[in-house]
Amino acid sequence: MQDKSSYLLAADCELEMEEWVTTLNKILQLNFEAAMQEKRNGESHEDDEQSKMESSLSSLDSYFPEIAKSTRDAEMKFKSESRVKLFVLDPDAQKLDFSGIEPEVKPFEEKFGKKILVKCNDLSFNLQSCVAENEEGPTTNVEPFFVTLSLFDIKNNRKISADFHVDLNHVSVRHMISNATQQLMNASGDYLHRAQDIIHESILQYPKQVIFSVTCPHPDIFLVARIEKVLQGSVTHCAEPYMKSSDSSKMLQRCQQYSSKRKKVAQKVLKNAKQACQRLGQYRMPFAWAARTLFKDASGTLDKNARFSALYRQDSNKLSNEDMLKLLADFRKPEKMAKLPVILGNLDITIDNVSPDFSNYVNSSYIPMKQFENSTKTVVTFEVEEFVPCIPKHSQPFTIYNNHLYVYPKHLKYDSQKSFAKARNIAVCIEFKDSDEEDSLPLKCIYGRPGGPVFTRNAFANVLHHHQNPEFYDEIKIELPTQLHGKHHLFFTFYHVSCDNSSKGSTKKKDVIETQVGYSWLPLLKDGRVVTNEQHMPVSANLPSGYLSYQELGIGKHSGPEIKWVDGGKPLLKISTHLVSTVYTQDQHLHNFFEYCQKTESGAQALGTDLVKYLKSLHAMEGHVVIAFLPTILNQLFRVLTRTTQEEVTVNVTRVIIHIVAQCHEEGLDSYLRSYVKYAYKAEPYIASEYKTVHEELTKSMTTILKPSADFLTSNKLLKYSWFFFEVLIKSMAQHLIENAKVKLLRNQRFPASFHHAVETFVNMLMPHITQKYRDNPEASKNGNHSLAVFIKRCFTFMDRGFVFKQINNYISCFAPGDPKTLFEFKFEFLRVVCNHEHYIPLNLPMPFGKGRIQRYQDLQLDYSLTDEFCKNHFLVGLLLREVGNALQEFRDIRQIAISVLKNLMIKHSFDDRYASKSHQARIATLYLPVFGLLLENVQRINVKDVSPFPVNPSSSSAKDEPLSMPAANPLVTPQKSGNTSDTNLQKDLFGVISGIASPYTSSTPNVNCVRHADSRGSLISTDSGNSFPERHSDKNNSLDKNQHCGTLGSSVVRSDKFDQTEIKSLLMCFLHILKSMSDDALFTYWNKASTSELMDFFTITEVCLHQFQYMGKRYIARNQEGLGPIVHDRKSQTLPVSRNRTGMMHARLQQLSSLDNSLTFNHSYGHSDADVLHQSLLEANIATEVSLTTLDTLSLFTMTFKNQLLTDHGHNPLMKKVFDVYLCFLRKNQSETALKTVFTALRALIFKFPSAFYEGRADMCAALCYEILKCCNSKLSSIRTEASQLLYFLMRNNFDYTGKKSFVRTHLQVIISVSQLIADVVGIGGTRFQQSLSIINNCANNDRLIKHTTFSSDVKDLTKRIRTVLMATAQMKEHENDPEMLVDLQYSLAKSYASTPELRKTWLDSMARIHVKNGDLSEAAICYVHVAALVAEYLTRKGMFKQGCTTFRIITPNIDEEASMMEDVGMQDVHFNEDVLMELLEQCADGLWKAERYELIADIYKLIIPIYEKRRDFERLAHLYDTLHRAYSKVTEVMHTGKRLLGTYFRVAFFGQGFFEDEDGKEYIYKEPKLTPLSEISQRLHKLYSDKFGSENVRMIQDSGKVNPKDLDSKYAYIQVTHVVPYFEEKELQERKTEFERTHNIRRFMFEMPFTQSGKRQGGVEEQCKRRTILTAIHCFPYVKKRIPVMYQHHTDLNPIEVAIDEMSKKVAELRQLCSSTEVDMIKLQLKLQGSVSVQVNAGPLAYARAFLDDTNTKKYPDNKVKLLKEVFRQFVEACGLALGINERLIKEDQLEYQEEMKANYREMAKELSEIMHEQIVPVEEKTSVMSNSLHIFNAISGTPTSTAVHGIPSSSSVA
Repeated sequence: MQDKSSYLLAADCELEMEEWVTTLNKILQLNFEAAMQEKRNGESHEDDEQSKMESSLSSLDSYFPEIAKSTRDAEMKFKSESRVKLFVLDPDAQKLDFSGIEPEVKPFEEKFGKKILVKCNDLSFNLQSCVAENEEGPTTNVEPFFVTLSLFDIKNNRKISADFHVDLNHVSVRHMISNATQQLMNASGDYLHRAQDIIHESILQYPKQVIFSVTCPHPDIFLVARIEKVLQGSVTHCAEPYMKSSDSSKMLQRCQQYSSKRKKVAQKVLKNAKQACQRLGQYRMPFAWAARTLFKDASGTLDKNARFSALYRQDSNKLSNEDMLKLLADFRKPEKMAKLPVILGNLDITIDNVSPDFSNYVNSSYIPMKQFENSTKTVVTFEVEEFVPCIPKHSQPFTIYNNHLYVYPKHLKYDSQKSFAKARNIAVCIEFKDSDEEDSLPLKCIYGRPGGPVFTRNAFANVLHHHQNPEFYDEIKIELPTQLHGKHHLFFTFYHVSCDNSSKGSTKKKDVIETQVGYSWLPLLKDGRVVTNEQHMPVSANLPSGYLSYQELGIGKHSGPEIKWVDGGKPLLKISTHLVSTVYTQDQHLHNFFEYCQKTESGAQALGTDLVKYLKSLHAMEGHVVIAFLPTILNQLFRVLTRTTQEEVTVNVTRVIIHIVAQCHEEGLDSYLRSYVKYAYKAEPYIASEYKTVHEELTKSMTTILKPSADFLTSNKLLKYSWFFFEVLIKSMAQHLIENAKVKLLRNQRFPASFHHAVETFVNMLMPHITQKYRDNPEASKNGNHSLAVFIKRCFTFMDRGFVFKQINNYISCFAPGDPKTLFEFKFEFLRVVCNHEHYIPLNLPMPFGKGRIQRYQDLQLDYSLTDEFCKNHFLVGLLLREVGNALQEFRDIRQIAISVLKNLMIKHSFDDRYASKSHQARIATLYLPVFGLLLENVQRINVKDVSPFPVNPSSSSAKDEPLSMPAANPLVTPQKSGNTSDTNLQKDLFGVISGIASPYTSSTPNVNCVRHADSRGSLISTDSGNSFPERHSDKNNSLDKNQHCGTLGSSVVRSDKFDQTEIKSLLMCFLHILKSMSDDALFTYWNKASTSELMDFFTITEVCLHQFQYMGKRYIARNQEGLGPIVHDRKSQTLPVSRNRTGMMHARLQQLSSLDNSLTFNHSYGHSDADVLHQSLLEANIATEVSLTTLDTLSLFTMTFKNQLLTDHGHNPLMKKVFDVYLCFLRKNQSETALKTVFTALRALIFKFPSAFYEGRADMCAALCYEILKCCNSKLSSIRTEASQLLYFLMRNNFDYTGKKSFVRTHLQVIISVSQLIADVVGIGGTRFQQSLSIINNCANNDRLIKHTTFSSDVKDLTKRIRTVLMATAQMKEHENDPEMLVDLQYSLAKSYASTPELRKTWLDSMARIHVKNGDLSEAAICYVHVAALVAEYLTRKGMFKQGCTTFRIITPNIDEEASMMEDVGMQDVHFNEDVLMELLEQCADGLWKAERYELIADIYKLIIPIYEKRRDFERLAHLYDTLHRAYSKVTEVMHTGKRLLGTYFRVAFFGQGFFEDEDGKEYIYKEPKLTPLSEISQRLHKLYSDKFGSENVRMIQDSGKVNPKDLDSKYAYIQVTHVVPYFEEKELQERKTEFERTHNIRRFMFEMPFTQSGKRQGGVEEQCKRRTILTAIHCFPYVKKRIPVMYQHHTDLNPIEVAIDEMSKKVAELRQLCSSTEVDMIKLQLKLQGSVSVQVNAGPLAYARAFLDDTNTKKYPDNKVKLLKEVFRQFVEACGLALGINERLIKEDQLEYQEEMKANYREMAKELSEIMHEQIVPVEEKTSVMSNSLHIFNAISGTPTSTAVHGIPSSSSVA
């Protein structure tokens, strides 16, 4: 391997190189296959085996061709079928949403509020006439009117739109205004405008459609129409003709006169109007107004049904917008609106919504929008500027050029002026000038009115007749020049307009219409900013040249020209302006910054201190300004960043950017920032000598801000919104590479070392903020972590990858095991993001040759565990898997995060179109092969086969299933898990190798901390207090698992708690995906490298897959989706030792069911509809099928490749057993029809390949297979029954051929045993379906031509006949399936009938044990195991294979003699019991006895095992056994000390009623019930059980315990008599049975007592009270294989009154001594007993007995010996009471002293009276008495040594309530 040569192959072209590579690969592949084949074959005898099987298989062709064909093609078929991807079916994959990985970013676009289309149709007044001279033409309004529309918001009290002017006059009416007037209005000029260059001016002349936009619609927004007319006189006078109206009745009567009158009025008004239009056509006056609502609600629904109000006359004193808002506030108050004067007329304006594809409209700058038809016929719609509220959320970055100034003349105060003679009808002319020279012209930039040019040089405000202090509401819109300077100003000229047109004026000089009465001006810029808001200005009477230079100096002095001010220069004119500009900012701070930047750009000296000041002031910018100028501000800041040389400036620039970014986020406008980065940000051109790069400077400044000494608020904001800065960094880096042509350079030359250093420093500075400050600022840390991950991921694209790997490693090194959950979330979020890189696969596959071609697997040196080498070559995936492995040792929440990251990544690979081919997926799978290692390390935590929604109970799985499984090699050593990952830093050389910088032959070895765990099963303590099961510690004590206390080498401990179901399923999905995707060669390589134990674990995991993904059915899915609410149990049910309901141990399961968690379903986000359930069930069914097929593929490949290993010891080896268990699992779990058919094919192949495993040696495999196939023979699906029957036939036929066509005894016997077992398990076989399957088997035998002349077909027929015979027991089993006692009795009778067939007897005994375990009768189950072991021992003894037979077990149970009755016949021919089987059974006995708490018997079992292990020198097992013995004896001392072991309660149960109980009628049984079962509970259970059988009305319980005469009972009823009985021992027996256990084990005599009197009454006085003691003897001893045993005979003893007294007093003495001798005296019980002994009434208790039997008058009535005995008992009684009082006195507290003294007094009184009765001195035992004198009695009490001839061993017969 060391001598490697390299060759260089040159090719002329790409095609030739491809051919070379293909040819070389083929040659290498051939060599590899040859080597693999040689390795697989191993030994030469396999060829003989193969040929033997081939010939055997070919012989099947004739009689069953489809079996032969399918078996031969089985392996090929699995893989070739087109199969669905596993992850396609995974609900997690369906829930994955990849759309949000990169947020959608749109370019900046102009956003509008709710758009409303307003169509102006008509304005007509009641006063109408024809305006033509010849009176020919239409009837129209008699004078021109002009409408101005705008929006008012009365809720916010502001005008919210610009004005829209519309001319609705008829053409003939428009002509009333002279052309000369129009010319005056629109003075000529050459100011150019954009709109005129684009569209024809004529189509903009008379607009009638307008679009308003409303950002915040609500019902209080009004569309207001102001109507104006040509100046004529006062508003009141001009409106009067329009307001006159006659009463309608009068009008009807005098219609003609009225019409004539109106006509005259109209003509008069028309005449006056014509004169006014000719003379004053350019001047307007207010006339009327109207309004209407726009919206119905706040959501912007248009109120299309609303109409304009009546036309109200305009009040000349209420003109302003403020007055209008007040009027509108009363708009919905009819009583107030009724007071307003109304002008008769109608304004027809309609509103509508604007469709998205609306065309032919221009914006507020008259720029046409898209879909504009530029022709003279186009109807143009105008957009009106909305005055959006100045708040950030309604602001948006400017996207179009806009530079408008709205000017509002408000008020002129001219009542005090003395400069002009006449100044009443005042007109204000507004102009915009750029010079104050005499001949300067105003700019043509004021938007014109309808009918005139688009832009004019001036505009006039409305004129109020005879007002010296006029108000104005006009709005003048000005297009500002892009560049403003100091000379730009608004210029106002005031005219007195002469309205008087009387005839007397004709005699004077020419009529003067207007007289100038003052000037005023407003410079537009102040301190460089446009002047806005309200301004008060003086008015000048003259206009000298250079008037702008006038400046007040104070104290009456001024500079500039001489100006004559009207009214002493008071501010007479009030105006306001409103700027809507994307060019000029109104914010002073921003203006200062922009101005400074502009100066420095133009070459002025830059002062750093000023810049810092301006930068700091930017924090005070208004929010809406920030948003509006966002791109400009940021661009300018980034420019400053790259051009400054001062760090202070850099940091302050970054702080401002942070402030801006934070402000955008806080307003919810972060989308603008994303748009900026993507579409607007552009790095400055890089000139190395002059400027720096944004990415480097920004990185450095962010590092400064993150320093611990920096402002924490700023650093928090930076972290919180760090995505923006990282995005800018990335874009800057990309632009830098592209624009400077550095993309083609080597990656390590693209960026300078200074930038690499800056990035590394920044990452290091950022980490403490993530790992240490996450508690204070969780959101900031989380965002910073995510943004960093995205940045690192993007760096792979631009930077040196080794450098990027190094940063990732630096990041990971900041975390450690045991971190809080938040940090694990951060870490895995980081890994998730980084691993989402689009080129993640290439990043993990460094290719040593060619253009990244995939190498052959044999060259890859595949790693199946996380070795250093693997992590070096596949950095990212190695890192991820290492971290997942570490996370699996953490709490559940952390594990789930890690598993989901891994799984989602693998899902992503499987759906990646770039890697869709099989070879690509196989190559990707090799990256994840170490997942196998991770799973094997945690195999015991994954090994959960219970998929029901109950929590996994360790007591029912690992603790009880395999309690004596051998521990790991050194059970006291836990594999060391690294406590810190800080040592996981990969050394720099490694990153050099990856990036190609350093030499690849570096000697350094990276330490990647890839800990490979040893087998972690067995003695591992869980550290998961939150998620491990509460029963764990108690269950440890209930199992023979010795691994309770295990030392560890380190402080950290590897976990051993089980994963929960969601975790297991996710991990298994990953496992199955890899298994399915990887190539066969890679799998071979893995299996070849793996040890046997690893292979075993591998198949354990595959088996768990089948359990976890089994299909549970629609009902189960529906129930899980609905979820069951918690069931509240009463305290009693929780505290009872065990429930004895009919369902027995199901009680515990129901309690678990109450905590059902519907999160165990695949996708709990689904609803509960039938469609959802159907979809879910389809998903799960398909997953189950695909998992089964994938597992079958794997098994098929393994059995084909590793045949030799599997055939070791004729197939009886652990590996074969494990593989076979997986095969069996297919049949045991729910499978689809498709999967099952494939399984049957695979099983045929398995039987065919490994016949010796089934037909030689132990019959376990054959037995298990027969059992499962027979279950399938009872399937509801006929196709499955057919397949199963054919498979069973194949098994028999194959067995027959294997024996040389002699017999198939093995299969024959195992089928019978399996049928028996199925009956025992009450599976329900025996119906027509099963009979059909038997017929199919018979038909196969009859149609098999090749075995016609053999005994095979007759043997098959005989077998089916025997099966049918066995099935006859099925009906009885089914009938009693809910009666555990009867069921066990039936099975026991069957077991007895098979005394001659040990295998069958064992089957039934095993079945009985299962029933007992299910019902919680653990002692009976243990005895079943003992009988099975004795049976096998007896068999082996007779065969001479074992020294001790069943008699050895008599010490455990005398009932064992049953097993000695074994008969030898044909049935024993195929029995394959051996020493190993016996050892397994004996260990099963020990485990059963442990669970039954009969610890004393374990030693007797181990006495049989230990010699065998000593002989075998199996010291490891011996150590295990002795340790268990040590623990068993510890338990014995513990339970003897506590007295808490309860080994059963006994009852006599008798049945009466021939019609119901049949054979049971009159029979008596002793029932053994667990723990402390009360009489009431067993009575209820039996009553319910037989009520269910016979009907509750037919069952009666006999309450009396006396003898029952059947003749006295009604034959219509079934009677049950239940009596509590206690074990009975004679004096001699008691002395032998010294311990409590001995008095509760192997007992067959029981006793109960009944009181009676000679007079016939049950109760009487003490002198006449007798007692009948009944002693029952059972046929067998308890415990037995059954929990009820018939009574063999009974014996009655009657006690006369004095004997009753002796008995009762002896009990009292015994009880007192028992209490006093306890290690821990129960004070309450002691006091109760004392009270009943010394403080009783005169005629009750002990003294009553003394008076009745020991008084002189009575003693002669009774035998002397009885009297003497009673006296001795009384002496002991007094002694015991004295001792008890002394102990009580030591225990009591002060509050009971009085009570104690009272009892002592009573005691002395009792002793005194007894002395008198007995005529002897009875000395009370005082506390002063020597303890030694009383100690004898204490020791006697403790040891149980009798001190008298009192009756012992008769405990109280009362039932426990």
